[in-house]
Amino acid sequence: MVYPILARLTIADKDVDGMFGHNKSSIKETDVLAALRTVQEPELYQDLVTLEMVKDIEIQGQDVSFKIELTTPACPLQAKIEAESMAAVKKLVVGVEKVTIQFTHRVRGDGRIFSKLNVPIKNIIAVASGKGGVGKSTVSVNLAVSLAQDGAKVGLLDADIYGPNIPMMMGVADAPPVLQGKLVPAEAHGVRFMSMGFLLPADKALIWRGPMLHKALQQLFTDVRWGELDYLIVDLPPGTGDAQLSLAQIAPLTGGVIVTMPQMVSVSDAMRGAAAFVQLDVPILGVVENMSGEIFGSGGGASAAKKLGVDFLGRIELDPNVRVGGDSGEPIVVAHPDGATAQAFRVLSRVIAGRVSMLNMTPSMELTVV
Repeated sequence: MVYPILARLTIADKDVDGMFGHNKSSIKETDVLAALRTVQEPELYQDLVTLEMVKDIEIQGQDVSFKIELTTPACPLQAKIEAESMAAVKKLVVGVEKVTIQFTHRVRGDGRIFSKLNVPIKNIIAVASGKGGVGKSTVSVNLAVSLAQDGAKVGLLDADIYGPNIPMMMGVADAPPVLQGKLVPAEAHGVRFMSMGFLLPADKALIWRGPMLHKALQQLFTDVRWGELDYLIVDLPPGTGDAQLSLAQIAPLTGGVIVTMPQMVSVSDAMRGAAAFVQLDVPILGVVENMSGEIFGSGGGASAAKKLGVDFLGRIELDPNVRVGGDSGEPIVVAHPDGATAQAFRVLSRVIAGRVSMLNMTPSMELTVV
């Protein structure tokens, strides 16, 4: 027999307990961390806890929530990390019913850049080719815009001073006025960019070499109000001349991307471009095959990457919409974002961002030609 007064006390005790929100969960933060130590970051080959990617664990009854701080907003393996983290916590932590994960990001930077240039740019990625006409500028533009679409702060420097086409491809004819003695980058599609094309008449040929070229490139880094950037994409002139040498002397390059067409004539020149990076101590992030398909063939980019001992980053099919976008100032990742070619550029940008994160997190890793 339960006496009414005892029943009332029992109910009251429960009410008081609930009123003050006492959490009777047996789940501990240490249990959650232990579970997440079994989840490896797929590219960095260490667990999430060791990499200090797990933040702000909260436990409410049987519900667990936490943040995972990625090394780039363009993480190519976010879905894999999410699935494995959720599975690990549910499997290894007794009593968990619901897991909520929020992703944030903090792009790791190349510390040499601020030390040498005193500019708030975290990473500088040079895009190069051994010869002209392979679509290097197209790759640079769509890479920059894709990274911006994923939430990164991105700049694009048109260092191809002999053929500065970036303004046309980004749909901007003139740069903003100079502010307090410094150039102000133009902005389009979420990307800040600067080009020698803004500073010279359209019909004037540039024949600079040596010291004049070096000084001009230096000013495009230090005399431009870039602001804080996660990535600065640098579109290099084709070949292996003064511009490449000057750039390597002016700015610490986080890594270089080699663009080639599939045919062997283009591949042989791309190999020379890669060799220049090696001689200048620039890590090679990998090779991109552009304009792949029935007309120019396929496979040359992968072959070049294998010979160089670096990653094959991806293949971009020959697509007339790429040309239309370049002429109209609407890159294909903006004009046709759901198309196969745009999606290939999106994947490429994430792969490159992942490689940069790997390089910054593991500075001893070998990324050059062996």
